[in-house]
Amino acid sequence: MTNTPSSALAGLRILDLTRVRAGPTCCRVFADFGADVIKIEAPAGVDPNEGTNGARSGADMQNLHRNKRTVTLNLKAPKGLALFKRMVETADVVVENYRPDVKIRLGIAYEDLRRINPRIILASISGFGQDGPYRHRPGFDQIAQGMGGLMGVTGLPGQGPVRAGIAVADSSAGLYAAIGILVALAERERSGEGQWVRSSLLQAQIAMMDFQAAKYLVEGTVPKQAGNDHPYTTPMGVMRTADGWINIGVGGQGQWRAFCDAIGEPALATHPDYDCQENRLRNRDTLKERLAAVFARKTSHDWLTLLEEANVPAGPIYAMDEVFADPQVQHLGIAVPVDDPERGTLRLVGQPVELSRTPAALTTLLPAAGAHNDEILSELGLGPDEIATLRKERVI
Repeated sequence: MTNTPSSALAGLRILDLTRVRAGPTCCRVFADFGADVIKIEAPAGVDPNEGTNGARSGADMQNLHRNKRTVTLNLKAPKGLALFKRMVETADVVVENYRPDVKIRLGIAYEDLRRINPRIILASISGFGQDGPYRHRPGFDQIAQGMGGLMGVTGLPGQGPVRAGIAVADSSAGLYAAIGILVALAERERSGEGQWVRSSLLQAQIAMMDFQAAKYLVEGTVPKQAGNDHPYTTPMGVMRTADGWINIGVGGQGQWRAFCDAIGEPALATHPDYDCQENRLRNRDTLKERLAAVFARKTSHDWLTLLEEANVPAGPIYAMDEVFADPQVQHLGIAVPVDDPERGTLRLVGQPVELSRTPAALTTLLPAAGAHNDEILSELGLGPDEIATLRKERVI
């Protein structure tokens, strides 16, 4: 990821009506790859939920909304709504994560926008879907984690439901919406028409359950909490060492034999209780006890070195500061520096996908709300006096 603007999606214009996390995550993909993303937000004091993600200058807002231009528009005011619709005329995509009925009340549902611009793509991200019995419910990440099954398999057996430490449903819903937009843009090249792209936290969370969900749908098996153990493979999970913790992952029989040799217990490889995956799973608890005694003899560094030499998957368990101190993480460059006029150089989280010719870029931080009002409204043909009047009327 570079600091030179990406040309990958140059020429695309995205109108970003989103807030909180799922919607901004979606729009960030397009902003980082060079699209003109215009963050449309209410003037100060109009939105009762402003500040949901903390201070505008804070880490979360800057990480979610970098590389965007910003305009303030009061969509509840007739003039503000009219200006938004003029912006739709030349836009490619509108992204929103209101409750499903809000866009209908405002008159900016897909059919409304399609009448203005038949090529427009509307992406709607909701908590539970655009229709159905839960369509009006407010959606939050942890609610979707619980309803989508994640909290039912996370944590130690018998511990009770445990949420994941990150916003899995929010982030994945935003990424799925971005994929849907890219598909719709590709299809538009053939048909010339836009379409309505929909994603929800609940759908995204269920999709992220992947093999756990498929296990139930295909075989009728309800997965349970497994703690740090893999549900179908062992030994795979967390091992305590002489000075901390590491992860190990032992897959097929070849890795099992290499693992036993590496830890100095070659007889385990052919022990009748552990000589195949089925037996290892059946005797998981006794195997864990034997391995616990072995791993307590050496430090994490020593074990990781030995297992790497044996080509057995293993890795450290880091706190966040240790993550970004790791040499491989530094080599990947996912902590991207960007200049802040007041605070100097900041680092934000880069895109985790690399393109050889047109990589993503991080060029600007989130500016003050409405910093591009004059610039963007001038592009619509408004003069200085008209813009000044809109400002006085609190339309912008």
